[in-house]
Amino acid sequence: MTPPSAPGDGDTLGSSGSSGSLGSSGTIRVLIADDQVMVREGFSVLLGAMPDIEVVGEAVNGRDAVERVRELAPDVVLMDIRMPELNGIEATREIVASDGAAKVLVLTTFDLDEYVYQALRAGASGFLLKDASARQLADGVRVVASGEALLAPSVTKRLITEFSKLAETPRFPAGAQAAYGELTDRETEVLVLIAQGLSNAEIASRLVVAESTIKTHVSRILVKLGLRDRTQAAVFAYEARLVRPG
Repeated sequence: MTPPSAPGDGDTLGSSGSSGSLGSSGTIRVLIADDQVMVREGFSVLLGAMPDIEVVGEAVNGRDAVERVRELAPDVVLMDIRMPELNGIEATREIVASDGAAKVLVLTTFDLDEYVYQALRAGASGFLLKDASARQLADGVRVVASGEALLAPSVTKRLITEFSKLAETPRFPAGAQAAYGELTDRETEVLVLIAQGLSNAEIASRLVVAESTIKTHVSRILVKLGLRDRTQAAVFAYEARLVRPG
């Protein structure tokens, strides 16, 4: 898998072609969930200095994060993994299951395989380490808010390694096996290329078609499989054994 380029210094899984759902003022509304006061305040100051980003609230634990998302309807949630009452992975799962528009960008000091994999399977749209620069943090928020998916460079290989541990038998998410059969051959081809890390432009070049055509294919893939974004599409492709790590 060759990581494509991305804003800042992160790796992305390409563009979904979605503009995201931002606040009425055009700014990206962000909720910061972390049990450490200094971390919350630091991120708030960094992001608050950006003209296109507004920090609308903070949460002190996972349960608080779920409740604050319902109350504030942010565009992006910066989610710590290790928190009391409800950890970031479970909080992410609840937020995604609520069918809200909020995208979750997981932040942690731990780049362990289990956290990367579990967070993405829970529905997180991105993953960054807490030592990311202010530019990487702001760019990460923008990437996720726009409907794209983001992975920190240092965890990309770990993610692939985790996928390689999956059983040889395809493991489809609940309800997705029948839907997978509805994909056309071209949509399946595009899905494989998404999982390999290609952007829409790169897929279009590979298949010798217009980028707008690829955007249409990506949208149809997500709708047919009932997936939120390209991150989930990549996870699906690996779990269905459409792509073999290595």
